Amino acid sequence: TPDLRHNINKNLCLFFLTTICNYLMTLLKDCKLILRNKKVIIIGAGIAGLTAAMKLSTSGVSVEVYEQHEKPGGKIRYFKSKAGPIDAGPTVLTMYNVFENLFNSCGHDINENLDFIKEEIIARHWWRDQSTLDLYSSFEKNFEEIKKFAGHKSALEFEKFNKFSESLFDFFKDPIIMSPKPKIFPLFLNSFVYWKLLKELLIKNKNLYNYLSENFSDYRLKQLFSRYSTYVGGSPFMSPNILSLIWNVECQGVWRVKGGMYNLAKEIESVARKSDTQFFYKSKVKKILVKNNKITGIELNDSRVIHSNTVIFNGDPKALLDGLVGKDVKKAVSTKNVQKRSLSAYVWSFSAKTKGLKLRHHNVLFNKNYKNEFEDIKKGEIPKDPTLYICAQGNNNDPYPKENVLGRFEIIINGSPVSLNKTYNKQKEYAKCKEITFSILESMGLKIDLKPSEEMLTTPEEFNLMFPGSQGSLYGRTPHGITSTFMRPKNRNKIQGLLLVGGGTHPGAGIPMACLSGRHAAEMILKDLSLI
Repeated sequence: TPDLRHNINKNLCLFFLTTICNYLMTLLKDCKLILRNKKVIIIGAGIAGLTAAMKLSTSGVSVEVYEQHEKPGGKIRYFKSKAGPIDAGPTVLTMYNVFENLFNSCGHDINENLDFIKEEIIARHWWRDQSTLDLYSSFEKNFEEIKKFAGHKSALEFEKFNKFSESLFDFFKDPIIMSPKPKIFPLFLNSFVYWKLLKELLIKNKNLYNYLSENFSDYRLKQLFSRYSTYVGGSPFMSPNILSLIWNVECQGVWRVKGGMYNLAKEIESVARKSDTQFFYKSKVKKILVKNNKITGIELNDSRVIHSNTVIFNGDPKALLDGLVGKDVKKAVSTKNVQKRSLSAYVWSFSAKTKGLKLRHHNVLFNKNYKNEFEDIKKGEIPKDPTLYICAQGNNNDPYPKENVLGRFEIIINGSPVSLNKTYNKQKEYAKCKEITFSILESMGLKIDLKPSEEMLTTPEEFNLMFPGSQGSLYGRTPHGITSTFMRPKNRNKIQGLLLVGGGTHPGAGIPMACLSGRHAAEMILKDLSLI
């Protein structure tokens, strides 16, 4: 009968659907078992290593992170103080969407446990003649501010530079900045649209400062926009004018993380932990183990061996070349990948009361002669008259700096990488840096209620000890030269199963770039496992 046939067909369909579902569930369990047996070891818990751990573990891969220090973050450091934790590393967060996309791709909301504050003023800039200029995340506002600051001609010059910076970013964004491997072919395809831009870059091929000298009549604006090369560890007198694009990155928005930048590192670590990533702190890796040009695991300082055929190295690539993690991985990078070295820094971190200058979160105090600063650095000396960057972080109760209220401060002076032939004396470096720093601050009208101590200063030599193989350079290879972007190590290399991440690798220095390098490496592994 029709009713009987209908019931039989219905029951057969249910039977087949149940059988198929059970089969798929078995496959899924087997897949999870395979993933958990596929262990990835990450050396270093900097932002790139943390990003890779989060991406892999939330995709079901077993991850173990080994870090020589006692906490995560790498160069994202902090010190405790009476006013709260002081950021003592990177303070400028740009490209917020990079982090938002990372969290979304891992099934998490970045704003659930983190509060991001977009700065109205990107930075306040000061000169010795007491002139000051605020810049914003708004072209129209910046045009008017520069017009008031240096006249209509300068405002028009800024408009031209702003367009150049924007075009550079658009030109390089997809094939270079966001790509796991720099792609030349798309650049050639775009060259028909951007031929004027290429003429400026390739034919004229000027360094950043010379380019700005031709395009700005006011020396203060030359100083201001040329300082962006120092964001990636370069001198404006030796870096290519390609680095003008950094202005476009910053003018799209600057954020701070409530409670300090370190909270970002902690939250990424927390998400990774919830997805079963195991973190081992105070665990220094002695060797990366290789057999027949394939990774087999790592050996710790206590002689324990951890087996894995995939290792992500989140450290300075020069440490590999120097044999600091075993001679078998030296060929993973070449000299051109890591030499010459980028800038280092002298970093003050302290809490104090101030009065005088009305500080914002980000402040730049320029010197009289910009070129002399970089000539001193070239000689390996502390600049006699440096540009000072001041991050005024307020306190736990109020993140904005107030006069005569205890606040947190980080002051950064550009410095040279460590010379391997130079004798280091912290006491002498401290005394010299103290005299230079605080005499400049006082001369420019900022009074600080503070008795400086050696513990408040981190020197290039101390950065070298914190980050082995770096020579104190905070940005890896120098960005000097028009082809420098293509010289940085990529994620993959000659050794099968070894991937490199961090600010010393492609796509470059800075928190967003390091985050991208970690995500690229994780996605390469997931692709190898046919998970994406």
